[in-house]
Amino acid sequence: MREAADTLNRWAREYYVLDNPSVSDERYDALYDRLVRLEKTTGVVLEDSPTRRVGGEPLKAFERYRHLKRLYSLDKAQSFGELREWVNKIETSFGPVEFTVELKYDGLTINATYEDGKFVRAATRGNGTEGEDVTEQVRTIRTLPLSISFKGKAEFQGEGIMRLSALKSYNSQNPEEPLKNARNGAAGAIRNLNPSVTASRRLDAVFYSAGYGEENVAASQTELVDFLKSNGFATNHVFERANGFDEIKRIIERIDSERDGYDFLIDGAVVKVNDFALREKLGYTDKFPRWAIAFKFKAEEVVTRLLDVGWQVGRTGKITPLALLSPVELCGATIKRATLNNAGDIERKGLCVNCDVYVRRSNDVIPEVLGIAERFPDSVPVEKAEFCPSCGARLEERGANLFCPNRSDCPKQVEGRLTHFCSKNGFDIEGIRDKTARQFMNIGVRSPADLFSLDEEKIKTLDKFKDKKASKLVDAIKKSKDVKLANFIYALGIDNVGSVTAKELAEKFGSVDALRAATKEQLLEIDDVGEIVAESITEWFSEPFNGALTDRLKAEGIDPHYENKTVRGAFSGKRVVLTGSLENFTRSKASELIEERGGTVSSSVSASTDLVIAGSEAGSKLEKAEKLGIEIIDENKFIEMLQSN
Repeated sequence: MREAADTLNRWAREYYVLDNPSVSDERYDALYDRLVRLEKTTGVVLEDSPTRRVGGEPLKAFERYRHLKRLYSLDKAQSFGELREWVNKIETSFGPVEFTVELKYDGLTINATYEDGKFVRAATRGNGTEGEDVTEQVRTIRTLPLSISFKGKAEFQGEGIMRLSALKSYNSQNPEEPLKNARNGAAGAIRNLNPSVTASRRLDAVFYSAGYGEENVAASQTELVDFLKSNGFATNHVFERANGFDEIKRIIERIDSERDGYDFLIDGAVVKVNDFALREKLGYTDKFPRWAIAFKFKAEEVVTRLLDVGWQVGRTGKITPLALLSPVELCGATIKRATLNNAGDIERKGLCVNCDVYVRRSNDVIPEVLGIAERFPDSVPVEKAEFCPSCGARLEERGANLFCPNRSDCPKQVEGRLTHFCSKNGFDIEGIRDKTARQFMNIGVRSPADLFSLDEEKIKTLDKFKDKKASKLVDAIKKSKDVKLANFIYALGIDNVGSVTAKELAEKFGSVDALRAATKEQLLEIDDVGEIVAESITEWFSEPFNGALTDRLKAEGIDPHYENKTVRGAFSGKRVVLTGSLENFTRSKASELIEERGGTVSSSVSASTDLVIAGSEAGSKLEKAEKLGIEIIDENKFIEMLQSN
């Protein structure tokens, strides 16, 4: 039993903390089930058993807990000017000082107590002196170690957070009662009387500080982080040492530029004096330590009025709602529109015209509406679209989405499919782009396959297509028949299949027919293909409309096959990932050079990645590569490798 618990805890740390699992889910589950049977047979459940993390009986009320050492809040700098003043004040008194810079997570503070290496209690911050006992709730968090190699008593502070991916997963499984945002999801889970609710939200706990017993653990923030890591705690995703204001500023600016790519919410950065002895000299005010400060980013979430909802149709026929907002400033831009995922999203969030809504900047070009902030007497429910805004066809409901069924004659769908098909990553037919695509419907083009039966006379009837231009387009269409398999796959317009995934599909299956016959299991064997992408591919080929397109293209003599040319070069046989910005190359040019020298460019880092090329402002891909021990080179080394060829 002891061996099984230790093994499961080690595997769980590899999965949840290190993000580098060494065993399959099936193997973990088999040993977990065996441990459950042993516990039932013997009636013994070890203190650090992983079975304790699933949540127990609901509590009747929270008990109060008095912290062994006060938990201070942090003073705040709202600008770099204020931050410079804080740094200068310390350096004026003590000379050059080494600082550390970390992320400021947007979650709920946890104070975890350990006695002789065992986790015994967790509490919220409360008023800094006394908080609520949330031991059983926090015990369910997988990134919290239940035992550490430390004798005596000590408190460690961290942040309970809900990853954005966990929020998305939770809301998809609980559409009737979705969570508004990740912060509320984390706070509500920890301050919930039922530990099973906490467990269901798959929280993380990231630790960054020590309270009572700190002097027995470390003499600096750097040593403290090393101690936390060595004892299985998840630590700050960004931790850097800095000398002087200019270095601190550069780190914070980089964090600000990368934060949209994080899988969690942050609302700033925390700057601390590294040396604990100097911290003692600096001391505390009534509210804050003088040796640390929080630099607050501009708010990424605002409240504004939802004025109306518009509807758009894409090349797949999917109807997407668009929120029309009262103009509001968000992260330095005036926001007038925001995305809504689908009709079901509107119903789930209970949105009304003339209500106030929460808006957050996300990774998209336009922000996202999170949910309703306040209703008013004149607020009215959003009316679901019944007819296509492009062609007027009655819409069909498929799950949470609305679709226009008029695949062949809906102008927006035809225009979108033609533009995508003729793009550079597709058939690369110059002359058919966004502004010209729609008028091809006037000469009978309804499908990309119709392009290959066009002649000069038909094309010359179009606006701005005279003799020379028409002739040039006919030649471009004929030339495009000699298309690479990867470009062919991309041109089909399968949802969630970009140019990188198209290349991997071409390499894996070798022909259109083989890809068309591929099973979901075969698709999942590719690194960059997950459940959603695999389902998109199989569903696309199962639709008769799409099958007819591939059949017609084949009838036109377009049936490309993948040529596995063995290229000897600096990147021969290597799977390479690019991250960050390169000074001398665009991302597409760098990819082209790698592939010319025998390499394969992938969009994500995994255990099968051989090399990561990191430019400036490299983010989470670089962090994952470092964790997995993958070779990392900079742009100068990349240029050396290119020249060696």
